[in-house]
Amino acid sequence: MPTNRSDRTRWLALMVLCLGDLMIVLDTTIVNVALPSIRADLAFTETSLVWVVNAYMLTFGGFLLLGGRLGDLYGRRRLFLAGIAVFTLASLACGLATSQAALIVARAVQGLGGAVVSAVALSLIMTLFSEPDDRARAMGVFGFVMAGGGSIGVLLGGLLTDTLSWHWIFLVNLPVGIIVAVLTVMLLPADEPAADGGRLDVAGAVTVTLALLLAVYAVVGGEQAGWLSGRTLGLLAASALLLVAFVVIEARSSHPLVPLRLFRLRRLVTANVVGIMWSTAMFAWFFLSALYMQVVLAYTPLQVGLAFLPANIIMGAFSLGLSAKVVMRFGVRWPLALGQALVAAGLGAFAMVPVEGVFISDILPGMVLLGFGVGLAFNPVLLAAMSDVEPSESGLASGVVNTAFMMGGALGLAILASLAAAVSAGLMETGVAMPAALTGGYRAAFGVGAAIAALAAVIAAVFLRDVKVPGPEGAGMETAPANPH
Repeated sequence: MPTNRSDRTRWLALMVLCLGDLMIVLDTTIVNVALPSIRADLAFTETSLVWVVNAYMLTFGGFLLLGGRLGDLYGRRRLFLAGIAVFTLASLACGLATSQAALIVARAVQGLGGAVVSAVALSLIMTLFSEPDDRARAMGVFGFVMAGGGSIGVLLGGLLTDTLSWHWIFLVNLPVGIIVAVLTVMLLPADEPAADGGRLDVAGAVTVTLALLLAVYAVVGGEQAGWLSGRTLGLLAASALLLVAFVVIEARSSHPLVPLRLFRLRRLVTANVVGIMWSTAMFAWFFLSALYMQVVLAYTPLQVGLAFLPANIIMGAFSLGLSAKVVMRFGVRWPLALGQALVAAGLGAFAMVPVEGVFISDILPGMVLLGFGVGLAFNPVLLAAMSDVEPSESGLASGVVNTAFMMGGALGLAILASLAAAVSAGLMETGVAMPAALTGGYRAAFGVGAAIAALAAVIAAVFLRDVKVPGPEGAGMETAPANPH
């Protein structure tokens, strides 16, 4: 990217990238609120309805890594525009769907477009903002969009479904997608491919994409088929074998899709391990806390969305500069560790919710703790993961980061939701009333999530090498080298 672009244009470009990515983040949660209406309208069964969500997760998780690398090889703006176009057209198809098959196929195509947009947007931001202090502020804004988008999706999904129909949770993407595409052409100049050679490692791309697809397919269907069933174990084994083949291919390729030396970068590896554990806890918390409020406390979809607002407001405060100031003053290591510890404390608060919970005393404290935790941690974990890679591989690193979050989230949601269901079923078998049994299951899952987040805090504190970012006056702090390895 040119370095003589006006500061105002760069920040406008950031808003466009965040808006594009917000569409993608929203679609991971906005559908959940509308599922009952979709089921009634298109005559889904309980079993088939899950594929409205799973089809999106499957292609989204499977193509993140490939999408990031394609951006490096063929131009990030070009791939970002292509991803926005695919996602927007697929949203139109979803909104106009009149059959189960049409909706599920369109959701799968949405996931493909979303994977490309998510993988490329982060690398574009890293390229636009090369100065460490500007990058910290930009990543704070991006982090808020990523972290708060899920909660906004619940609120918007409830509002659109209640006032219009479920079709509009998809159709609302049309004007947004068009605006993002037009502004991208206006604000982001055409970039040259960042990676040398312009060649795609086809064998590596096929094996890793199939491995991720099979892994996500096994995870999202594990609860229904059984975690120890032949189907689930067979899919996971096939995924593992493909990953082994992928490693062998990458070790021998002259133009590898993922250079194995990346996994010798301590910050990248540590940040991704923390990210996997964090998303394992957070995806499950978001899903199960919404269920607790809807099923146990009888909140409406709109009330559930409003309940998440305190956390969003706190995350918004961090995105407006507080997160950047913290990173510039303390680096990434301790803010990340403290943020994870606050996330663990917030999940611990949810692990004590009663059957007749009151918002002020039982839900709000956990929301506040989680808001501070996510606000503190999101910017540092992204900066840590991207700090060691060369500019030509930032799209690839972005794909790795997004894949880690996606896989951790999918796995965490499936396992902790299964744990909650198993505990609830066991309690009901002993004669416990349904509301109390459901609450017991949710509390168990929240408790495990809290333990996972606490472990992530320890890993960040012990293993992460700091990346200190200078403030406006330097403050005597040194920026880490681009690639110390």
